[in-house]
Amino acid sequence: MHELGIVSGVLDSVRPVAQEAGATRLLSVTLKVGEMTGALQDAMNFAWEALSEGDPFLEGAQLRIITVHPHSRCLECESEFDHDQFHWACPQCGSSLTELLAGRELEIDSIEVDIPDEGEAL
Repeated sequence: MHELGIVSGVLDSVRPVAQEAGATRLLSVTLKVGEMTGALQDAMNFAWEALSEGDPFLEGAQLRIITVHPHSRCLECESEFDHDQFHWACPQCGSSLTELLAGRELEIDSIEVDIPDEGEAL
């Protein structure tokens, strides 16, 4: 299950950034995940729950996933089109010479943290 490694890497990336900003708690992380990565949303949610359980900094934090659908350009006629994981041929000219423009993303889009106001008790 490579989703466990993905989520672990996300947490390893966001925790130090959040803590350096003075955050006392992580509230949410939003990821952009392309369909072509093969990452399963249910497995990522399961890994998120497993890795955040019992950690006061992470407990209750939400994982939000924005799914990025495949989008390609035909290298023959230059038309751009959306498609699924299995049908890459250009709908305009039928060419299979295409370039994937979107759908392979796996990136942190945003994080939301709790930063106490000055003078607020930690």
